[in-house]
Amino acid sequence: MRPPADPRRPAPLLLVLLTNFVLSFGKETLQTTAVTPQFQKNVDYVDFIYLNILEKKVLNNSEVSVQYLCSKPCIVSLEAVASSEFRTGVPVYRRRWKDEKNLYVSRTRQVHLKFPSIMVYRDDYIIRNSIIVHSVILYAWISHRSASSYGDEQNEDYQAAVAKNYTFLEAVPPFERPYKDHKVCLQWGADYLWMLQANRIPQCPHETDGVHVLEFIYASSGEKTGIVKKFEQFENRELETVRQHQVDYPMFTISIWLYLLHHCKKDLCGILYFIDSKEMYGTPAVFLNEEGYVHIQMHLMRGDDLAVKTSFSLPLKQWFRLDLSFKGGQIEVSSVGKNLKRHHHQSFTFREDFYYDDTAGYFVLGGSGYVNGIEAFFGPVKYYRLNVLETEQISNPLHDKDTVEQIELYYERCMDIQEIVYDYRYIVRQGEKTHRSCYYENYYLELIHKYGEKSKCDAFMWGKELREKYHTLFKLLQEMDFSSPDEDGSDTVVEVGRRIFEKVVKGLSSANGLSNLGSSVPLLVDSSCCGYHKASYFLAVIFETGLGVPVDRIKGLLYSLVGAQGNERLSVMNLGYKHYQGINNYPLDLELSYAYYSNIAIKTSLDQHNIKGEQAFVETIRLMDDELLKAQTKENGDVFMWLKHEATRGNAAAQQRLAQMLFWGQQGVAKNPEAAIEWYAKGAIETEDPVLIYDYAIVLFKGQGVKKNIKLALELMKKAAAKGLPQAVNGLGWYYHNFKRDYKKAAKHWLIAEELGNPDASYNLGVLYLDGIYPGVPGRNQTVAARYFYKAAQGGHIEGTLRCSLYYITGNMEDFPRDPEKAVIWAKHIAEKNGYLGHVIRKALNAYLELSWHEALLHYILAAETGIEVSQSNLAHICEERPDLARKYLATDCVWRYYNFSVSQVNAPSFAYLKMGDFYYYGYQNQSRDLELSMRMYTQAALEGDSQGFFNLALVMEEGNSIPSYILDHLEIDQALHSSNTSLLQELYYRCWNNSNQETISPCSLALLYFYMRVLWNNVLHSTLIYFMGTFLLSILVAFAVQSFQSLSGNDSEDATRAVQQDEPTLSNDLSQQESNPQSPLVTS
Repeated sequence: MRPPADPRRPAPLLLVLLTNFVLSFGKETLQTTAVTPQFQKNVDYVDFIYLNILEKKVLNNSEVSVQYLCSKPCIVSLEAVASSEFRTGVPVYRRRWKDEKNLYVSRTRQVHLKFPSIMVYRDDYIIRNSIIVHSVILYAWISHRSASSYGDEQNEDYQAAVAKNYTFLEAVPPFERPYKDHKVCLQWGADYLWMLQANRIPQCPHETDGVHVLEFIYASSGEKTGIVKKFEQFENRELETVRQHQVDYPMFTISIWLYLLHHCKKDLCGILYFIDSKEMYGTPAVFLNEEGYVHIQMHLMRGDDLAVKTSFSLPLKQWFRLDLSFKGGQIEVSSVGKNLKRHHHQSFTFREDFYYDDTAGYFVLGGSGYVNGIEAFFGPVKYYRLNVLETEQISNPLHDKDTVEQIELYYERCMDIQEIVYDYRYIVRQGEKTHRSCYYENYYLELIHKYGEKSKCDAFMWGKELREKYHTLFKLLQEMDFSSPDEDGSDTVVEVGRRIFEKVVKGLSSANGLSNLGSSVPLLVDSSCCGYHKASYFLAVIFETGLGVPVDRIKGLLYSLVGAQGNERLSVMNLGYKHYQGINNYPLDLELSYAYYSNIAIKTSLDQHNIKGEQAFVETIRLMDDELLKAQTKENGDVFMWLKHEATRGNAAAQQRLAQMLFWGQQGVAKNPEAAIEWYAKGAIETEDPVLIYDYAIVLFKGQGVKKNIKLALELMKKAAAKGLPQAVNGLGWYYHNFKRDYKKAAKHWLIAEELGNPDASYNLGVLYLDGIYPGVPGRNQTVAARYFYKAAQGGHIEGTLRCSLYYITGNMEDFPRDPEKAVIWAKHIAEKNGYLGHVIRKALNAYLELSWHEALLHYILAAETGIEVSQSNLAHICEERPDLARKYLATDCVWRYYNFSVSQVNAPSFAYLKMGDFYYYGYQNQSRDLELSMRMYTQAALEGDSQGFFNLALVMEEGNSIPSYILDHLEIDQALHSSNTSLLQELYYRCWNNSNQETISPCSLALLYFYMRVLWNNVLHSTLIYFMGTFLLSILVAFAVQSFQSLSGNDSEDATRAVQQDEPTLSNDLSQQESNPQSPLVTS
């Protein structure tokens, strides 16, 4: 149906008709008077303006049709405003005109738009930087202004407009624009150069919201360390805009592969969680509880937190994938198996708004300083920052399937071994009270059990196949004592592993022990399965280096991961080092390396306070340093006996050194804290030495090897402080802080000690600021605390260095921009001070000094694989000394491998650079000759201050080779001043001499002298004066020779005349004789 007619409908039509009539007959001119019907004055005319564009693109000479009507004298304005990626609202075109005569008339005007060349043309030789335009808006408006207002600002004009309109113009991408005809001719060379790059379209890097948080397997031991990741803002503006819009409506997905060994032993253990800039939990925070349920915590927009718990628990000892997706107030949690089939699924819905900003802090995978991590192996972890995906849509495959399967097989086998140990222990402990007992109840057997041999089980309940498979284990179980009533089952299993391990190590340390490595591997596997992970590290090194067995990278990785998960310190350091360097098929991953190194760095600090255990001070003793080797001693050695003699006589320095050697196990002396404390006490009482007084006070405060005595310790500490000892002043502050809680006095003493240069005091002041208890300063001040920690770290303070490394990995502090590499270096530096590593290095050194080559090689390999440089260069030296041993037992080239590892370190010695430089220069076995690499190695040695480095570079030049300019830049040699080879050689030889011992005649001094003599000789030979002098001397020599010859000839003539006169009678007689004798030779002659 049509709508009913409106009785008022004709009125607009009438207005239009009247208007048309007026426009036809009411045209004004300068010569005529306007004729306007009377009724027009009562009509309300409406000004309008319309834009009509055929092609709505940003092109030059685009034609715009502007239709408008003015009821009063007006100004018509056009303005084009453009927005680019750098600026918005920029006027790029303006046009204005007045219309004072054509009133009440609809007029149309054609306008040709003109835009800047960088908006409408492609780059060429003249237009170098065309811009990408996002949008262009063409505005049009009418203002009732007089002619005098024609020059006013257009922005104000637009606000007062009586009619407005606008339209959008489509921007043309830069590579779809035409070239501009500049009406100029380029030179041939310029035109050719431009044509080479004219059609190159720059490619933006691909960016996606999917982030690989972890791509390699990570062994989480359940400690307070984990992998720290930080997300940055997107470079892509569209993605970044979406991310910012999702702050109050989060949409993201997390996918985590796990092989869980145990559920959390405490309230909560960290899986993946976010920590904001205020060091508070943010969104999301995913934990595991004691029952194995997933605990999920979210931060709300209003400021508080909300948590939920799944109704299903996570499985143990099998690979599964935990998928979590967040969409606004909805959370989806799924557990997926290796076959990607969903095991469990649960949804949570909230009405609260979550706050989510993934760039305002950092993520942690595993443990941190706030919570312990889970005991598990992490597989690949993928994070989708902007998308909610279903399980089927997630692309996060489980890589490295060989290692994944090996982990499963290992724990299956170990379950069998542990079950055998448990059952055997149970049988022996139960004795005659269980149905599986080996003895029948009688008084005689009880007496035998009580006073005779310990109980054992000869009648095994296990099958023949199992007994044959683990025959060594059963044999060892029969030799062990399980009669202790208080012994825990798990400790028993570890004890069995320890005994197996010690038996293997004893055999390997014998004269030809390494020849038994093949048969020792099964025993080490049993020991590892029993939870004694020193054996795991042995196996990792054996398979990675091919020590007595073929190289097996997968098994090497397996036992490294197992040992690290079991908290074996050397295994953890091995993984940290391999990921730091990216060697042996381990990916370079600084965050993963830091997770391992920080674990051992924290333990190093704790281990130093524990005087028990197989620990020794880590000393840098090189096998090439004869002086240091001679200084090594034992309790019956000459050095130790002399120190003991001097200490007994009251020599304070001898007492200090002797006590340090015994307390820390230095210089080859076995660790003996009790004996060390006796010397501390003796020195403190007899010699009044402040250092000895302080050391004795510390052990009394802490009760290390002696009963605590706070009162005496305080007296001694005050006594040492009165003598001006900085560490004693710090000790007094520590006493007031820990025992009296008097923070004012503590801060007072620490400020004094800090001024005296004590790093402990700097660290302690930082703790006061961090805890918010510094006197007179309200609240926490992390910035000031971090500065004190940094100052302490510069002084070598362990805890201060750890704090700074944490700041560098998180990037949460303004003064510590995120720098994962620096964080790793600092954590590695502390980890390499660990006493358990020092014990292995000490065993290797002692074996070397005793010429026990097999034991020395074994323990130096164990230490070198952790990444400590001194052991790497020492091992390479042993392999040079005993190449027969290295070739026989190592599948890898020992010398090349470990010198190469050494020069990759931050603290590599100069002789290692020289060695590698020689290898590259001459070519080492299968390695090809590389002159440039050799020069780089020599340069590094030179930068370390080794004169041999400069000498070798000079010799390389002497052989006609040139040194690259970047190497000269590293050496800070000005190429402008030393442009010639002669000048450069002079500089190298001079630096060689300058870095050598100038008091003696060295090869550098002789080389420099020889160089100057050659230069002098060459200068003499090539000068103009030498030609004149040579000619002059040659003439003198010739003249002298001629004169000598002439004088010699004259003397010979006179002598001949005299001889003729004197010999005439004889000659006559002779002649007469010759005539009478025709056969005389004289006559014939």
